[in-house]
Amino acid sequence: MVNQIVLDKKNNVMKREFPLEKLRNIGLMAHIDAGKTTTTERILYYTGRVHRLGDVDDGTATMDWMEQEQERGITITSASTACFWGDHRINIIDTPGHVDFTVEVERSLRILDGGVIVFCAVGGVEPQSETVWRQAEKYKVPRIAFINKMDRIGADFYNTMEQMQEKLACVCVPIQIPLGKESSFMGIIDLINMKARVYDENDPKGLKFEEEEIPTELIEESRHFHDSLIATLGEFDEIIMDKYVHNQQIHSDEIKQALRKATIQNKIVLVLCGSSLKNKGIQFLIDAICDYLPSPLDVPSMKGINPVNEQGEERIASDDDKFCGLAFKIMSDPYVGKLTFIRVYSGILKSGSYVYNSNKNVKERIGKIVQMHANKQQIREVIFTGDIAAAVGLVKTKTGDTICDETAPIILESIDFPKPVIFMAIEPSTKVDQEKLSIALGRLQEEDPTFKVNYEKDTNQTIISGMGELHLEILVDRLLREFKVQAKVGRPHVAYKETITEKVSSTGKHVQQTGGHGQYGHCVITMEPGEVNSGIEFVNKIRGGAIPREFISSVKKGIESAAQSGSLAGYEVTDIKVILVDGSFHEVDSSELAFKMAGSIAFSEGLKKRKPIFLEPLMNLEVLVPEEYMGEIISDLNSRRSKIESMEPKANIRVIKGKIPLSEMFGYATDLRSLSQGRATYTMEFAYYERVPERIANKIIGKEEAK
Repeated sequence: MVNQIVLDKKNNVMKREFPLEKLRNIGLMAHIDAGKTTTTERILYYTGRVHRLGDVDDGTATMDWMEQEQERGITITSASTACFWGDHRINIIDTPGHVDFTVEVERSLRILDGGVIVFCAVGGVEPQSETVWRQAEKYKVPRIAFINKMDRIGADFYNTMEQMQEKLACVCVPIQIPLGKESSFMGIIDLINMKARVYDENDPKGLKFEEEEIPTELIEESRHFHDSLIATLGEFDEIIMDKYVHNQQIHSDEIKQALRKATIQNKIVLVLCGSSLKNKGIQFLIDAICDYLPSPLDVPSMKGINPVNEQGEERIASDDDKFCGLAFKIMSDPYVGKLTFIRVYSGILKSGSYVYNSNKNVKERIGKIVQMHANKQQIREVIFTGDIAAAVGLVKTKTGDTICDETAPIILESIDFPKPVIFMAIEPSTKVDQEKLSIALGRLQEEDPTFKVNYEKDTNQTIISGMGELHLEILVDRLLREFKVQAKVGRPHVAYKETITEKVSSTGKHVQQTGGHGQYGHCVITMEPGEVNSGIEFVNKIRGGAIPREFISSVKKGIESAAQSGSLAGYEVTDIKVILVDGSFHEVDSSELAFKMAGSIAFSEGLKKRKPIFLEPLMNLEVLVPEEYMGEIISDLNSRRSKIESMEPKANIRVIKGKIPLSEMFGYATDLRSLSQGRATYTMEFAYYERVPERIANKIIGKEEAK
């Protein structure tokens, strides 16, 4: 790799600090409380990025810099930093584990090359573990697994690995096994070099460890796993297989090379173990990140569409290619204003230069580039291919936008975000706060694509919506702390939806005569129930030019606009297949506006002909409860319309899994604590929308009418 030479404003020569093949862009992901942020803190400590061990429990974690994160002991927003290990540079993004903030994981995975999934050795594969795993699968991100908390009572490395194979359907290849467990956990056995690495118990910081021979009682088990590792590798590597079959010596470098290749190809998942809190196993995790996870050169070239000719384009991971990057996160900074986080896929980006936003078709100037370390900033004059940094000065660029060289425009695949499932009304406490509230909500909405703000003219209310109670609670708290806005909020409400159950035909006609040109639009549609989660599917079956081609998209826009508000209670309409079958036009009076109105009228009339039904969000629920409280918890869940699917024993507790309507879960955290004396916990995430029972639907309509 030839270093790219760049001159700064003073004509000083600046070089890429590390060759591209020595760069790692990784994210740490996990279920809440698996020890992900503690693991990140230890990585920063051992790489010399910080000189003091941060702790989540006492609010000193570097990466949890928000006040709310320090108070609650959870990660809310993804934080990025960079550290160095030997001749490698590692860009790390620490992501939240709570399902309400899953968008942070989604957008981080979109721009990362590799990932570390942290599992709790006691809890095993938990619900959010499965969610982040599916997200990593979606973006084809190679990953390694770190089984944490081996020092905890009930820790079981092998059971966690079995759960990974069963629930995540992955090929687990342990390259370590634990040396002891629970209070006797003292280190790891390296299955590649067949050595034990034992930590010095007199060094609480975990800096001292000795490489020893494997204890006699563990030799047979270690050989079993070593042979299994080689046999698995042989399925993907012919050289390894040939040597294995002919009983020839296989060197550790050959094993590492084959492991790296299979990991990058997503054929296997390497499994490591340790205890982040007790500072054991982290150095070997960092080694594995450098040894086995991909550099930007190891992942497929970035593909996109040229907005000019709509042909496919490709960008090679090279400083010499045309500049191309993706804006994946917006953050408000109290000192410099809006920070736009960018992943550079090709070329270089200089401070003070102009970039082209190919999604918005605008040019913008990069005022300043900063390298982030949590909420601290380091100014950089230039960033290179593979770098992740934040830019100041991009006004119109939003999350998911592509910025590139204007002479070589490209639009990269954007990021899909889930729709909000919960909403509440908000209003300023005083008139003075009115304008401040509007500005603050706008900034929060810009930062978080799953946070929506709407103004309802009928009720004169500002409605905010998000992914859960905690999500909205945190955002309202931020209004007060960061933006100094006093506001009152209403009780949370569920984001119901409406749909139809029968096929119906409908006609929409918009005719308006005035002096000069009039308006004429006429369309005939059929509406029928669509697939679950299909939204509004539009099918054009116009034949013989009954409606000119240029007006078809206008009909579609009118239908989509009308679907924003249903006929039952004004909720969004979804899961309907709309077929445009006929219509007519006027050579002079027809226009895009007229056909948009006609489409809207046809859709609204169709809804009135067939009474729609309500759909409500159902959540996947998992409750961890001690045996003695099972009766009360089950009884309470049954009263909340839950569908219990399983009750499994895990260590000394029971795990209840099932589906439950979101509308029944408001305040559940408090009720659960009360029923179990604070010993039970739960997690939930969105599953799908399902028809609301008629008695509940009548209540919803009654509430809307009462308003």
